Amino acid sequence: METNKSKNMLHLPVIPVRDRVVFPNIPTSFVVGRHRSIGAVEKALSGNRMAFVVHQRRIRVEEPLREDLYEFGTLVEVLDSVRMPPELLRVRVLGRQRARLVDLSFAEDSLMGDIQPIQTPPLIKEEPGEIEALKRLALRQFGQYAQRTGRIPPDQNANISKIESLDHLADSIADSLNIGIQDKQDILEIVSLPARLSRIIEILNSEIEILNLERKIQTRVDRQVQKNQREYFLNEQLRAIQKELKKKDEHTSEMDELRENIKVLRLKPENEEIFLKEVDRLEKMMPFSPEATVIRGYLDLVLGLPWGSRTKDRLDVGEARGILEYDHFGLEKPKDRLLEYLAVLKLTQSLEGPVLCFVGPPGTGKTSLTKSLARALGRKFFRISLGGLRDEAEIRGHRRTYIGAMPGKIIQALKKTKSKNPIILLDEIDKMGSDWRGDPSSALLEVLDPEQNKSFLDHYLDVGFDLSEVIFIATANSIYNIPSTLLDRLEIIHFSAYTTDEKVAIAQKFLLPKALKEHGLAADALSISEDTLRKIIHNYTQEAGVRALQRKIAQICRKVAVETVKEGGGSIKRRVVKIGLNDLADYLGPPEFVREKITVNAVGIATGLAWTEHGGETLTIEVSLVPGEGKILLTGKLGSVMQESAQAAFSLVKSKLANFGINEKILRRKDLHIHIPEGAVPKDGPSAGIAITSARVWPAADYTRVTLESATPVKYQFLSVKNPDRL
Repeated sequence: METNKSKNMLHLPVIPVRDRVVFPNIPTSFVVGRHRSIGAVEKALSGNRMAFVVHQRRIRVEEPLREDLYEFGTLVEVLDSVRMPPELLRVRVLGRQRARLVDLSFAEDSLMGDIQPIQTPPLIKEEPGEIEALKRLALRQFGQYAQRTGRIPPDQNANISKIESLDHLADSIADSLNIGIQDKQDILEIVSLPARLSRIIEILNSEIEILNLERKIQTRVDRQVQKNQREYFLNEQLRAIQKELKKKDEHTSEMDELRENIKVLRLKPENEEIFLKEVDRLEKMMPFSPEATVIRGYLDLVLGLPWGSRTKDRLDVGEARGILEYDHFGLEKPKDRLLEYLAVLKLTQSLEGPVLCFVGPPGTGKTSLTKSLARALGRKFFRISLGGLRDEAEIRGHRRTYIGAMPGKIIQALKKTKSKNPIILLDEIDKMGSDWRGDPSSALLEVLDPEQNKSFLDHYLDVGFDLSEVIFIATANSIYNIPSTLLDRLEIIHFSAYTTDEKVAIAQKFLLPKALKEHGLAADALSISEDTLRKIIHNYTQEAGVRALQRKIAQICRKVAVETVKEGGGSIKRRVVKIGLNDLADYLGPPEFVREKITVNAVGIATGLAWTEHGGETLTIEVSLVPGEGKILLTGKLGSVMQESAQAAFSLVKSKLANFGINEKILRRKDLHIHIPEGAVPKDGPSAGIAITSARVWPAADYTRVTLESATPVKYQFLSVKNPDRL
């Protein structure tokens, strides 16, 4: 044995290993294959058989450097080596002592290192009792570990318990543990015997707890597997017995019933084959398994769809006209178009053609007119709300890959109506959206196209379904939000706003009788005069339809109901309430909308028309000159069209200054302020451009009266002043 640099320093071959930690006093064998590792073994065998075995930090490094090796390792005696193909060497060593790698050098055929042996420090006087306790606890915990893991032979456990040396005992237990290499390296580096035993006990406690959890989980899994196997075995026995007795269990009878119900549907052969295969799959599954639940729900849908069930149409145009007239007042153009639709349907017995789309403000009767059409035809009616719809699967259905998948709204509607030819109302078609889940409007293209919907494919149903007999009618408030590809398949029928006379008639014939019935009042319990209805329409509502009017009438009915019950005491007293103009404030409160009177023949003021979401509105446009730099200032609730009209009118006036007798220098020192005070909603309207132009021409150069006549029947008269600078 060579000495170098100090009395205790050893210069020995170094053998890096990747898959194990060698402990002192423990015989160990491992395989080496690297050139320098084989050289180190041979050099040790040719010398005093001593070598230094150390674990390699990074196992992928083929030529390890000093930083790739741990500092602490083990002095070993190389007992023997055996050659193994190809070019491998199995080495058997016996650990002798802990040691530390001080320096590493590279020889041509091996690694050499300066090694510092490490002695286990002796125990102090106070430690023997503690050491004995640690020893007993370590042996007891190791016994439990060996019993639970089942990987340590009983004779090895017995031999470890007979070891007298505590140092040897601690290293033997550490070597026997099935733990990670890093944990074993940590134990090797602990020189103090009490600290080493404490660390081993800590690891044993953790491993025992993990093994207990593994056993609980394995027991639970084994119990479930045994239960399933037992149930399967018993079911197979039961089926075999029943087969011998020519009897069928409940599950088999249910499957046979499903097959018979599918055959009764008289489907296409390819569809019937698909559904029967699903029944066969269901029959082979456990009744309450998740996949069986999905298949059962699928078959319930298949059996609930109206594959051949339809209602008989009543194609009597005269009767249909009477129903439409009875249910709705006005709406002449939409009624005429529906009657034309029915007449063509009666002659051709075919629904091919554009899909009707009712476009108009809310409350104008789009949905109720569709219900009347269904009643006239004798067909089932179903409404699908598309407002806010963003998921394409709501139309095409979800794929049957998970529990909770559902068919699309079209297939659901057919199942609920139990008819192959209902009228389906696609409500609010202009309010659909699109995001990462798809574009529902694109999915509707297949639904509404008569060339494609004969075999509409719902992802959940996964077979084609004929939608050609369904009458689809769409509704929208505006066509501008409908995609152009979808709009191409629609025939637009516009619903205009109701006039005041029409609203009065609707209130008298429909709204008031309906409200009296809903509130439990007699048909003659409430009387509202025509003038009173007009005041309600003008001063308490602002809408194109009649929904707000209906709410106001319902409000009056509620107050009348309170008066009726209050005056009757314990009984209900019949009385007739007449609502006049002066009574509205008591029932509806102060007027909510005040109509401004139109002022004409005033300097800087003109009157025009504008479109609003309530139908239409008259505008009082006010223009004034203020000191400035020739700019234009717009105020009021203006839409984009109104702003463009104001800019165009300003350009027109500037181009015609000579014709109006206006001094151009004046406009350079003045700003035009245009204000539209009417109402509180953004207004648009191309007819406002002439009114803005007319109001703007008033600062002429002399006291002449300017009279302009627009394309509309309204005439505008304005006064100008001779010296606008004084304004």
